[in-house]
Amino acid sequence: MATLDNRELSNGDKMLLPFARAFNNSVIYRPVLQKLSPILGASSLRSNLSTSPVTASNQTLPQLPVPALKDTLEKYLKSVVPFLSESELKQTTQIVKEFGKNGGCGEKLQALLVTKAKCTENWLAQWWLENAYLGFRSPVVIYSSPGLVFPMEKFRDVCDQLDYATKIIVSAMKYKEQIDNDKIPLEKMGKDPLDMGQYKKFFGTCRIPKPKLDGLEFHSKSQHIVVACNNHFFKLYPVNAKNEPLSERQIFEQLRKIMSLAVTKTSAVGILSSDSRDKWATSYATLIQDPQNAKSVDAIQKSLFLVCLDGPMPAQPVNRQTVAGGQCIHGGGSIANGGNRWFDKTVQFIVGHDGLVGLTYEHSPSEGQPIAVMTDFLIDHMCDKPLEDVASGVRDIEHLKFNMSPAICKAIDESSTALDNLVSNFDLQCHVFMSFGKTFIKSQKFSPDSFVQMAMQYGFYRLHNVPGAHYESAATRKYIGGRTETIRSCSDESVRFAKAMLDPNMSPMEKRSCMATAIAAHKKYTMEAVNGHGVDRHLLGLKLIALENGIAVPDIYNDKAFTESKHFRLSTSQVATRCPGFMCYGPIEDDGYGLCYNPRKDNIYYGVSSFVSNNTTDSMKMKEAFEQSLCDMHDVLVKSQQAKL
Repeated sequence: MATLDNRELSNGDKMLLPFARAFNNSVIYRPVLQKLSPILGASSLRSNLSTSPVTASNQTLPQLPVPALKDTLEKYLKSVVPFLSESELKQTTQIVKEFGKNGGCGEKLQALLVTKAKCTENWLAQWWLENAYLGFRSPVVIYSSPGLVFPMEKFRDVCDQLDYATKIIVSAMKYKEQIDNDKIPLEKMGKDPLDMGQYKKFFGTCRIPKPKLDGLEFHSKSQHIVVACNNHFFKLYPVNAKNEPLSERQIFEQLRKIMSLAVTKTSAVGILSSDSRDKWATSYATLIQDPQNAKSVDAIQKSLFLVCLDGPMPAQPVNRQTVAGGQCIHGGGSIANGGNRWFDKTVQFIVGHDGLVGLTYEHSPSEGQPIAVMTDFLIDHMCDKPLEDVASGVRDIEHLKFNMSPAICKAIDESSTALDNLVSNFDLQCHVFMSFGKTFIKSQKFSPDSFVQMAMQYGFYRLHNVPGAHYESAATRKYIGGRTETIRSCSDESVRFAKAMLDPNMSPMEKRSCMATAIAAHKKYTMEAVNGHGVDRHLLGLKLIALENGIAVPDIYNDKAFTESKHFRLSTSQVATRCPGFMCYGPIEDDGYGLCYNPRKDNIYYGVSSFVSNNTTDSMKMKEAFEQSLCDMHDVLVKSQQAKL
């Protein structure tokens, strides 16, 4: 391989070479990358540059800041107090002091991180994508990909199911047109505009299984979608050859034809994508060795989105919302609709024969809230005036067929067993809390999100009698390429509040005071997090910059305070829709809960999950503790107001 000395590079370009190798997606480096292509490898450059999605065209946003080391360490030390004894806190305080001292390891890593931040659009973006998603080796099903349940339907027959699917397709294509033409409303947080780039990655995006680190491909210019039915896959063009949208009637007829061709189930090739990522990568390599299989996989990966025409879910002793949540997360396993998916696709719309409808999405390219915004658009536009037929250029559907080798059949059997084990171990409860919603909370001058978060803290404490390390995602989209920061909802204030609520000797006024203090502390941390000044992403950056530079990982990362405070037994997120829908997902710890919620005007939609195999957690008990905590908080506020009179 040629060396740098043989290339015509400026000294500045030579200095950028290490960054170019690591960050060859960034527009900052594209000029030097063109010079460096013979050195870095043309194939590497093509794969990164050609698949980079287009960003929102009219935005100029600030860069994600690197917080001051002193501020992060002070905030970190405060956040770990609930999990440590007095002696452990003293030890942690000494470790933090050593890490942050003048001339110490922390300062050196901070300097390296600041330098990196100056040379990239977003110092965290690629690290986060790889560490949180593409390098994550567990299955995306349950562990990563959420389900979003739409308002549920009551289909009388197959025609109703196909009519709904048709409207979803038409509405989704309208939304894609708005995204492509930058017509979706610019979102703001207060006065700050938010990065809209995630919307550009909804359609045509697919995760590609690879050993150790997956890839992402972007095909937003594609014109076809894929319809899954009874584990079959069909290529369908919702536009004609001139890119004019087909009418509802024309799409409906194509869906009806698909139904007629997929009367019986076929081998569940799609279930391979539900397995652990390394297992799926191995099966994938075997699958695409066959040219026909490779062609079919390519069509699925390049599709704009999937539409899954599902059969009914098996009868279960739970409410309909819970069945719908499971349908959208895992499809019910191999005996139901788990093979009627391609879990690597960013967006898969689900239309069940039993009226359970929604979507599942692969988390790598986007957070939940933009997906929820899209959901409201789809629901709002499903009753638009029907489109007229296009006169010509309508393309026929194509059945995407697979040749089944003994190795692939064996892999399907193994992946089916693995998915069924996941499903049977997944304890999900989805409900609507009807007693009150945002209106009452706002009437008490509290933030609805902080109020609900403190109800979760209180509920966990009353159930387990210990503080629960608690993750809430905060959007950092006010910065270019921003994704999330962690809100550490468990605090000294939240623990005092939970204890006060359980103390029969404390008056309503005293309990209200503790509640107000806990809510205020949470709101303060939230504002810091959305402004890029949380704890977790900064500490992650310092650790990764150490690894990149061959520096030993500092003691702070091996301390009990770090491991305990990041063992998030509560993984939570507010994902708000105007329509009566909700998102749900799995826990991130074996002894934890996933809890996603949609606080509406007069109710709260939510889903809580845990694992059956862990005998310390129980989703129904957590559901009851959460709802009872909300009611207790309501009663305290009412009683304390009466006491003032």
